[in-house]
Amino acid sequence: MGMRRAGWEHMKTLIHLWKDRSGATAVEYGLLATLISIGMMVGLGAFSDSLLAVFQTITTAIIGARPV
Repeated sequence: MGMRRAGWEHMKTLIHLWKDRSGATAVEYGLLATLISIGMMVGLGAFSDSLLAVFQTITTAIIGARPV
Protein backbone atom coordinates (compact mmCIF):
# COMPACT_ATOMS: atom_id res chain seq x y z
CA MET A 1 0.00 0.00 0.00
CA GLY A 2 2.90 2.37 0.73
CA MET A 3 4.33 1.92 -2.77
CA ARG A 4 1.00 2.83 -4.36
CA ARG A 5 0.77 5.99 -2.31
CA ALA A 6 4.34 6.99 -3.18
CA GLY A 7 3.65 6.33 -6.86
CA TRP A 8 0.49 8.46 -6.72
CA GLU A 9 2.42 11.30 -5.06
CA HIS A 10 5.00 11.18 -7.86
CA MET A 11 2.23 11.20 -10.42
CA LYS A 12 0.57 14.21 -8.76
CA THR A 13 3.90 16.03 -8.76
CA LEU A 14 4.42 15.31 -12.47
CA ILE A 15 0.88 16.50 -13.29
CA HIS A 16 1.47 19.66 -11.26
CA LEU A 17 4.75 20.36 -13.11
CA TRP A 18 3.11 19.66 -16.47
CA LYS A 19 0.34 22.19 -15.80
CA ASP A 20 2.62 24.83 -14.29
CA ARG A 21 3.18 27.66 -16.79
CA SER A 22 5.05 30.09 -14.53
CA GLY A 23 8.42 29.32 -16.16
CA ALA A 24 7.08 29.85 -19.69
CA THR A 25 7.54 33.61 -19.46
CA ALA A 26 11.17 33.24 -18.43
CA VAL A 27 11.80 30.91 -21.35
CA GLU A 28 10.12 33.35 -23.74
CA TYR A 29 12.26 36.22 -22.45
CA GLY A 30 15.35 34.05 -22.83
CA LEU A 31 14.48 33.26 -26.44
CA LEU A 32 13.78 36.92 -27.14
CA ALA A 33 17.12 37.96 -25.63
CA THR A 34 18.87 35.33 -27.75
CA LEU A 35 17.24 36.57 -30.95
CA ILE A 36 18.10 40.19 -30.13
CA SER A 37 21.72 39.22 -29.41
CA ILE A 38 22.05 37.35 -32.70
CA GLY A 39 20.53 40.30 -34.57
CA MET A 40 22.93 42.71 -32.88
CA MET A 41 25.95 40.56 -33.71
CA VAL A 42 24.96 40.36 -37.37
CA GLY A 43 24.18 44.08 -37.54
CA LEU A 44 27.35 45.13 -35.77
CA GLY A 45 29.38 42.84 -38.03
CA ALA A 46 28.04 44.62 -41.11
CA PHE A 47 28.47 48.02 -39.43
CA SER A 48 32.07 47.31 -38.45
CA ASP A 49 32.99 46.58 -42.08
CA SER A 50 31.52 49.92 -43.14
CA LEU A 51 33.23 51.73 -40.28
CA LEU A 52 36.57 50.16 -41.18
CA ALA A 53 36.16 51.39 -44.77
CA VAL A 54 35.49 54.93 -43.51
CA PHE A 55 38.61 54.87 -41.32
CA GLN A 56 40.72 53.54 -44.20
CA THR A 57 39.45 56.37 -46.42
CA ILE A 58 40.32 58.94 -43.75
CA THR A 59 43.76 57.39 -43.25
CA THR A 60 44.44 57.45 -46.98
CA ALA A 61 43.35 61.11 -47.17
CA ILE A 62 45.57 62.10 -44.24
CA ILE A 63 48.59 60.26 -45.64
CA GLY A 64 48.01 61.85 -49.07
CA ALA A 65 47.74 65.34 -47.56
CA ARG A 66 51.03 65.10 -45.68
CA PRO A 67 53.80 67.35 -47.00
CA VAL A 68 56.75 65.49 -48.46
